Amino acid sequence: MPISWKRRFILFIKRFWQPTSACMTCMPGSLGNILSAPHWVLALQTGLFTGILALALTFTPAVKLYANRLGNALLVGLLTMVGDSFSHPGHYGFPRLEAIVTGIVSGLLALAGSYLFEDRARRLRALWARLRGREALRR
Repeated sequence: MPISWKRRFILFIKRFWQPTSACMTCMPGSLGNILSAPHWVLALQTGLFTGILALALTFTPAVKLYANRLGNALLVGLLTMVGDSFSHPGHYGFPRLEAIVTGIVSGLLALAGSYLFEDRARRLRALWARLRGREALRR
């Protein structure tokens, strides 16, 4: 079944923010360099490259992996490793170690996002309602 362009766009955006966030947290000095323009450029390059790879995969049979929660997380992690490897050299001293760590974090973000944001963020809305209910009882 072909995928619509709207769905491809949404997939690109998701595959853009997860690697960008993972790259921001895995680069050395991330929290200290959160406002650094070069730091953001590297993270955005990783996200853009990964998003383009993910978009390219929508034209292949590998698109079926996006439907499975674990397959999606694995695919996102692998694509992030590739994107991080090509967007900048590693900072950890070992070749490609930063790309591997960034890929793992990105895959975990994708897995967590699939649980939290599925069904219009049902779990987050339920948690918010519970917190609001408890807060209302305290007043």
